[in-house]
Amino acid sequence: MSSQGHFVQFDGHYDHWSMLIENFLHSKKYWHVVESGVETPNADVALTETQQKELEGMKLKDLKAKNYLFQAIDRSILETILGKETSKDIWDSMKKKYQGSNRTKRAQLQALRKELEMLHMKSDESVTNYFARTMTIANKMQFHGENMEDVVIAEKILSSMAPKYNYVVCSIEESEDVDTLSLDKLQSSLLVHEQKMNQDTITEEQALKASTS
Repeated sequence: MSSQGHFVQFDGHYDHWSMLIENFLHSKKYWHVVESGVETPNADVALTETQQKELEGMKLKDLKAKNYLFQAIDRSILETILGKETSKDIWDSMKKKYQGSNRTKRAQLQALRKELEMLHMKSDESVTNYFARTMTIANKMQFHGENMEDVVIAEKILSSMAPKYNYVVCSIEESEDVDTLSLDKLQSSLLVHEQKMNQDTITEEQALKASTS
């Protein structure tokens, strides 16, 4: 719960959300109601006064647990579970709706991690194109819940540039603090060196043509 006393509402990441809510309901001693439900006896079974009080107590806990769950679920999702009678019904419904999709997201994230790990700049690829390919994967990872900090992306780019950029990478690593280097500045530095290399190549080609002539 936040300092204002309200839950951080469900944002699509079921595992993180369920862990927070479960811990909170444990602290309120309501979790057993959510996990096991309230066992309602048959109508033809006569309850003792003690059993009736226990049942009413469990129903009250279930009602409070439902209220906490309602607070913790986004309104758009809430509309789909308002008809659930107990806190256990709500919890089971959320699990069925979102736990499976989170497994899919984790599998996709694992595949993206592997893709980023295997990514390398092609020998004839431009800096702009390689940055675009890297950022496409990084943005997908971010979407699937990975915390992609600039330093992680910068280190990946520097370690996977084409061999012709080796001296440039060494120069950047010696002159810049990679931990605080922005991606925009890194790209700008690499573009400057790329333009210089392209210009040197043109000059060499012109010189070769002149000597051949």
